[in-house]
Amino acid sequence: MQTANPAKHRIPVIVLSGFLGSGKTTLLNRLLAHAHLPAIIVNEFGSTPIDQQLLRTHNIPLSTLAGGCLCCQVQDVLTPLLKNLRMAWEAQPKKPFECIFIETSGVANPEPILDTLLRQRWLAARYRLEGMIATVSAVNGAEVLARFPEAQAQIAWADKIIITHSDRATETQMDGLLAQLARLAPAITPLQAVNGLIDPAEVMTFRHAERYRLQQTLSIPAHNFYSVSLQFDQPFAWERLQAMLETLLMAYPKQLLRLKGLVYTLNESDPLVVQGAVKTLFPPVRIPARVSDDGRSRLVFITDGELAELPTVIMEMLQSSQT
Repeated sequence: MQTANPAKHRIPVIVLSGFLGSGKTTLLNRLLAHAHLPAIIVNEFGSTPIDQQLLRTHNIPLSTLAGGCLCCQVQDVLTPLLKNLRMAWEAQPKKPFECIFIETSGVANPEPILDTLLRQRWLAARYRLEGMIATVSAVNGAEVLARFPEAQAQIAWADKIIITHSDRATETQMDGLLAQLARLAPAITPLQAVNGLIDPAEVMTFRHAERYRLQQTLSIPAHNFYSVSLQFDQPFAWERLQAMLETLLMAYPKQLLRLKGLVYTLNESDPLVVQGAVKTLFPPVRIPARVSDDGRSRLVFITDGELAELPTVIMEMLQSSQT
């Protein structure tokens, strides 16, 4: 009995996009629990990878691309990585993965990634673009889509649109978002994640992305996003740190787009994953510490435009909170 030639098998690829703080990693965790032998490529804009801490419990192949935006590094970073993954896959009799999720950074325009998967001959012969999912927050999605062309491109290129945080949004916020989505993606019916819950099977049902192209391409200007990464040796008193981060988000409502971090707190051995976006600090999630963890807290801040004073402001706020 002959088996299929592995060289002719095209591995499905699912691209997961969405602006900063829209819940991509939360959704990905849910999808991974129902996927058959997945692998993950995670792109984080900051130089300190945080999202991988939320994905590590799945014990599946994970590649992290930190310190830049994947859409600007497709040829230099993503293409070689996909080639190496494919050659490693073909070399192993027992296949380590059967599909790949690519989680883009929150500031990425997905067009170059999709175009590479569809048009680069070597990749297109070995990978099949299954579809693209975009997350958008009901709380600030209308404002984000009106302000950032990157967010508009994420919606315009999506096969599935997932509205997150709908349980926290007002009726006005939801109506504004739905109007924006109808303008940018009139053919797509959005799905809602209620209290973070959604049916993975419904999310993962695609029409084949290779059968169509968008007739219009959005023009995306050069990025103006910056990241600041800080590390701390001493654990924090969580209530004080929480108050400081909330104050910081409100002090820079337009410039401070995203914060995320892995934070060790007093009298606790397991760290907290801390996340915030556009004036909102989300409830923290405590995750198990690993033996390899060094016990340092790490915070990453992503800004619209350079905020040279931000590290100094943060340190001054931390010092004042200790007095």
